[in-house]
Amino acid sequence: MIMDTSVPHSSTETEQRLQAQFERLERQFAMLKDQTRQAQKLASLGTAAAMLAHEFNNLMSPVVGYAKYAVDAQDPELMTKALTMTLKQTAIVTAMSDRILGLAVSEAQAVAPVSVHAAVADAEACLCRDLSKDGIRLVNEVDAEVQVLADPRQLQQVLFNLFLNARQAIKHRNGRIKVTAEAGDDNTVNIHVADNGAGIPEEAIQDIFDAFYSTKDDRPDKSGLGLGLTLCRDIVEEHHGHIGVASEVGKGTTFTITLPAA
Repeated sequence: MIMDTSVPHSSTETEQRLQAQFERLERQFAMLKDQTRQAQKLASLGTAAAMLAHEFNNLMSPVVGYAKYAVDAQDPELMTKALTMTLKQTAIVTAMSDRILGLAVSEAQAVAPVSVHAAVADAEACLCRDLSKDGIRLVNEVDAEVQVLADPRQLQQVLFNLFLNARQAIKHRNGRIKVTAEAGDDNTVNIHVADNGAGIPEEAIQDIFDAFYSTKDDRPDKSGLGLGLTLCRDIVEEHHGHIGVASEVGKGTTFTITLPAA
């Protein structure tokens, strides 16, 4: 009979081993969280890029037609006008592209006083396609003096995702997205993003911030990864804030973001 002469691990060694495994799992979880966030950013970029391509065609088609006519006519004045229009339209497309690329930038969080009114305007600009073309008005009623402590790009990302969701929820031609802000408790600011879209069923409210949950299964042309609201929640909480939602089917949805006041 062979006796086991090995010395059993001490409780200290076991604790160290468990601690090392725990730290490794923490690192893996953080990496997975970063990858999930990047996946959502790419999904948002895909939506924005599709809109950019559509708007690019709308902007450049008349330019091409005008230029061809000017060349065929051999009219120097028409050629000058065609070139002027070309410069103007390409400047618009370049600005759209820059906004989309700005959403893709991965930088360390840089918290600073941010104008909520300006963040709303920037997020709307990132949509590329004018909301009015879909029968939707975006009403920015936030006072220009209202500021929060946030990373401007990340706040823009949150608002951008909420605007995307609102646009997809509005199925009629009299749509409205209204953004307001008010002072909250404990030196905070409450930002309300309200739409008059389809609304969210009561049984889905508790799940909408969960990763990979989506209410768009019945709309394959507008389906997503179900990560947009998860990303919004994570960003807001990283800024020591909170995001909540109230909704009524057939009447609309209001998201409320609470962030520290600047």
